[in-house]
Amino acid sequence: MTTIFSAPKRRVRVIIGTMNFHFSKMHGLGNDFIVLSNPSGHTFDSQHMAALAHRKTGIGFDQALIVEPPQTPDMDFFYRIFNADGSEVEQCGNGARCLAAWQSRQTNQFDHTWRMGSPAGIVHGVCDQHGQASVAMGQPLFEPAQIPFVAETDALTHAIDVGGNSMMVSVVSMGNPHVVLDVADVLLAPVATLGPSLERHPRFPNRVNVGFMQVVNTQHIKLRVFERGVGETAACGTGACAAVAVGRRRGLLTDTVRVDLPGGALTVRWSGGNDALWLSGPTAFVFEGDLYS
Repeated sequence: MTTIFSAPKRRVRVIIGTMNFHFSKMHGLGNDFIVLSNPSGHTFDSQHMAALAHRKTGIGFDQALIVEPPQTPDMDFFYRIFNADGSEVEQCGNGARCLAAWQSRQTNQFDHTWRMGSPAGIVHGVCDQHGQASVAMGQPLFEPAQIPFVAETDALTHAIDVGGNSMMVSVVSMGNPHVVLDVADVLLAPVATLGPSLERHPRFPNRVNVGFMQVVNTQHIKLRVFERGVGETAACGTGACAAVAVGRRRGLLTDTVRVDLPGGALTVRWSGGNDALWLSGPTAFVFEGDLYS
């Protein structure tokens, strides 16, 4: 297996100002990111991030991960997350895995557990020399107020109206909001039409990530995700966690599940209860560059 040190050494420059920031372009199963080192705590606004995310006139990415100094002694660094539309969000599972790989490569410390602070709390991550990274994503939250989702009570499924049609969905927070729908075949799922409608549904005050889940068997699902502020992505780490969490809660899945996404396979492990949910899979470096902001 190729080690992450064999990643391309190509460097680029994006010149839009005078301050110099180094970045790495990475992806986890095609879910792509820039990891930008920001030791000075420079402020990046949403318009700036959206311009950088543009795939013809910017760098191009699903999310930007801004690495800053630790905010408390119990973390190694803190990171912020911007979606491609410039909105700042709480959590990103594949992004956290890429950060564990990035920090391991920066320090040449592999199989080391990193304490990564995020707006959703501290995430623990580890990466080996081949770029296989795992992160503990914490405990899924199902109470509607914690997601947030407008509902009177917690339930395994909720009826929701979209365009005059009622459908049953499951809701969960993995540090960010998710809604999960059961489908018979992910290839035929109406991701492009139903995804945007649910993302901005009024019962999700902070918008929502939309997962379309096909249960193959108790240890295997297929999934497509329409990400809030991005659109459909090749893979979504928190989306994989959300689908397995609701599947486990409804008695459909075992504690270790293979999640097939358009970009490849992730593994999600959750024993239930108050235990943390673990997300594992490959990461890759694409190129490095300098941003002048």
